[in-house]
Amino acid sequence: MIRFAVAFVSLLLTASVPAQNFPSRNVRLVVPFPPAGAVDVIARTLSQPMTAALGQNIIVENRPGANTVIGAELVARAPADGHTLLLMAPSFTINPVVRSSMPYDTFRDFAGVTRLASNPLVVSIHPALPARDVKQLIALARSRPGELTFATASILGGQRLAGELFWEAANVKVVNVPYNGGAPAGTAVMGGHNPVLVANVLESAPFINAGRLRGIAVTGLQRSDNLPAVPTVAESGYPGFEALNWFGAVARAGTPKPAMERLSAEITRALQTPEVKDILAKQGLNANPLALESFDAYMKAEMQRNERIVKALNLKID
Repeated sequence: MIRFAVAFVSLLLTASVPAQNFPSRNVRLVVPFPPAGAVDVIARTLSQPMTAALGQNIIVENRPGANTVIGAELVARAPADGHTLLLMAPSFTINPVVRSSMPYDTFRDFAGVTRLASNPLVVSIHPALPARDVKQLIALARSRPGELTFATASILGGQRLAGELFWEAANVKVVNVPYNGGAPAGTAVMGGHNPVLVANVLESAPFINAGRLRGIAVTGLQRSDNLPAVPTVAESGYPGFEALNWFGAVARAGTPKPAMERLSAEITRALQTPEVKDILAKQGLNANPLALESFDAYMKAEMQRNERIVKALNLKID
């Protein structure tokens, strides 16, 4: 019994060493999107305060492709030690309901660290398009059935669903053209390759304010401080309409809870600093952390909602 007790205590002490020493090397933030998008901005904004708090360098690594599956699979195959995190968007909870097979299980292979931020989207158009508000855009789409297209940052992410919900509310069909990131999607619309863009306020506001895009409507219930002159969809004839983009951080399932708790606490602390909140606010992002089990529950609820929407719209990637 004495030997057993000594061995048990020794095991507990050994198991606690990784948590006490965490992090023991650089921490990677895997961004499954190209540079310059909302997730990339969040990652780079958090990297400095997290480096100071954790005492290790925070490395932002962009791994775009396959509607974020490439980046997520990289993290799913990384050691479950907290040194590799995935910064994700709604596509993380959409992929499981639109793909017949996945290289990982969204909830078996990952655990939530914290929700990071959310933001409304904005529907904008090329300035040459003869529409100045939601009513005129919908009328134009009805007069050109099957002709209008709308660009989004991915095959089926939060922007795609928001766009589809918008067209569904208006009872009009507009075809989606996905791109590999928000920057390429915006460039395509400004270049005249697609007439309509559904994107984060972060990515569109500078071009709308510069006159290179025309803002039609914001998808939040309140107007964006970055685009105060652009009305909401709700006040443009569709009361109650809301479609937000949200972002979070997840780690490999099985990561020691002390490491998860420290990551969650330090990210939350960074999000609540005036400096970080100010940077995010200027980009149209609202910091709203939601940690560990609460974030897991939030993601599951989002996936259930997405599944209902996807089935109603009969959307599939494969």
